[in-house]
Amino acid sequence: MTLLLRLGVPSHIVRDIVGHSNIEVTMMIYAAVSLEDKREALKRLTDELG
Repeated sequence: MTLLLRLGVPSHIVRDIVGHSNIEVTMMIYAAVSLEDKREALKRLTDELG
């Protein structure tokens, strides 16, 4: 499910696939943030501010 989130599938759809009633549960379990994701987020922020 983490891969689905990384591919941009909306979290509410992933929640429905795994059968959770609460989106927070899904995000706590499956939304692992990789170092690559962090770098990309910071790069995007830098580009926006720069």
